[in-house]
Amino acid sequence: MSAITDAVDASFEKEVAFLQELIRSPSLRGQEAGVQEIVADALNSRGYQVETFPIDIEALKDHPAYSPATIDYAGTFNVSGRKQPQNAQGRSLILNAHVDVVPTANPDHWTHPPFAAVREGDWLYGRGAGDMKAGLAANLFAVDAIEAAGFQLQAPLEFQSVIDEEVTGNGTAAAILRGASADAVLIPEPTDEDVIFANSGVIKFRISVQGVPAHPREPASGLSAIEAAFLVIGGLKTIEKRWNDEKHQHSGFDKLSNPASLNIGTIHGGEWPASIPFECKLEGRIGFYPGDTPAHRMADFEKALESLCSEDPRLARAKPELEWIGTCQAGYRLEEGSAAEAALSAAHESVTGTPLRRSIMACYLDAALYMNHCGIPALTYGPLTRNIHGIDECVNLPSLKRVTRTIALFAAHWCGVSPKSAL
Repeated sequence: MSAITDAVDASFEKEVAFLQELIRSPSLRGQEAGVQEIVADALNSRGYQVETFPIDIEALKDHPAYSPATIDYAGTFNVSGRKQPQNAQGRSLILNAHVDVVPTANPDHWTHPPFAAVREGDWLYGRGAGDMKAGLAANLFAVDAIEAAGFQLQAPLEFQSVIDEEVTGNGTAAAILRGASADAVLIPEPTDEDVIFANSGVIKFRISVQGVPAHPREPASGLSAIEAAFLVIGGLKTIEKRWNDEKHQHSGFDKLSNPASLNIGTIHGGEWPASIPFECKLEGRIGFYPGDTPAHRMADFEKALESLCSEDPRLARAKPELEWIGTCQAGYRLEEGSAAEAALSAAHESVTGTPLRRSIMACYLDAALYMNHCGIPALTYGPLTRNIHGIDECVNLPSLKRVTRTIALFAAHWCGVSPKSAL
């Protein structure tokens, strides 16, 4: 299969240029249409059967892969590209990647502007460079390399470019609702060239706290919603500790320092410096272990919040209101011995000369939707990155080349190939 890896090498500068084009099209949540048009055009030019489709929330709400949406999806869409051989055989494959990215924080703190896609040595910088536009480019150019080497896949392949992974996973859920299915799924999230064998379940929440507004000269007559929110956060930390204390019951997670990982991501409160604030809202996420359900953890979380209020009269007075927003999904485990992982492992070792490492990610992954709701083995495997969701996010280009080679060899082995002239 050296012809395939040689083809990856020959087109790698084009792959980097395409990745730069993706990064230079900012695709914050709800603003993915521009980059999706780039992806659709790239698929059309390569002869894929291309469809674009929106997320139909009303149709999706009753599906177990749905998570509570917090925006209107109008104007946004998924992209699907299919390659269907005339005489299909072998094993089918989905190559999935998300195009939505998280906010940049203050761009002035970046070494390079976050959407400039600056290349510096072995690294390419930009929001989404690692998470996960590099993976999308690897998927596309891996298939290109198979065809450039004179082969065609023998089994059906679907290329998925999805939206809203970062908050809900509803992009991939919408693809599943439309009937997406295959014998395996590969999602090249940034994993430092490890394959992920387990991830955390995640639930996301909003808590609204009410205070009693008053003039600061009469603080005893008021109740600060912001200070009450701090009390809530302190109480949530006790939930995090209790859930983390369970990690020794879950193989692999006992090696992580904070698998439950409570994060308070936003907080908004008050309206005037010289008024005791009436309202404060905070939003966050907390993780839990595969094998458990969101419903169970949500019930535990709600009960713990009620206990906090019963124990502290200030919180009882502040009346915290809990809403579930965004991702509410279980984690997964990819058990050793699957044919899909074996094929990926062989491809990785062929490219790198080293065994494929297995790792855990204490975060949400779209692979969980295919594993938990479709029973499809889902491989999360992608390039070396730095600072995803942070300042100066970047992807390592030699690693991206290796990952593209590996995906190409994996797809060729998994789906099977035939010379183009034979089809």
